[in-house]
Amino acid sequence: MSKQRIKPADQELKEKLVALNRVAKVTKGGRTFSFSAIVVVGDGNGTIGHGLGKARDVQESIAKATDDAKKSLIRFPIIKGTIPHEQKGKYGAGKVLIKPAADGTGVIAGGAMRAVLEISGIQNVLAKSQGSSNPHNVIKATIDALAKLRSPHQVAKTRGISLEKLFEG
Repeated sequence: MSKQRIKPADQELKEKLVALNRVAKVTKGGRTFSFSAIVVVGDGNGTIGHGLGKARDVQESIAKATDDAKKSLIRFPIIKGTIPHEQKGKYGAGKVLIKPAADGTGVIAGGAMRAVLEISGIQNVLAKSQGSSNPHNVIKATIDALAKLRSPHQVAKTRGISLEKLFEG
């Protein structure tokens, strides 16, 4: 599992707001509202990052979350619009399972997982979120699963064999 960092200036990134939460703090002068935003950013070609931003107003919290997301970019392999192999991811109580799918299947995923998979550039994938439905944990578990993905080239290189030999048998 190689989590190499990518510089955000290198590519065009799209952003997607996953969750926006209004939080109230009760003070002597009444309630003070602030906002917490979770954003995922990706280039649509195997790069993904997530971020959390908190501020007194919505736009500022989204901007902070986007900046945070650009600091946590990772790359993973996409082969013919899907992932190379089945993979499980875990973060806290959030567990996810992602499977490669045939062409034309689309992104079969719910909630926070769908946002992550769509913005990362995967067109065909089957996904299941097990455990926590908390968007924080689901996003981090999904990104964990994507970070664990290895392309056939990486597997062949690690084992010290050719690609042809890898697919024999």
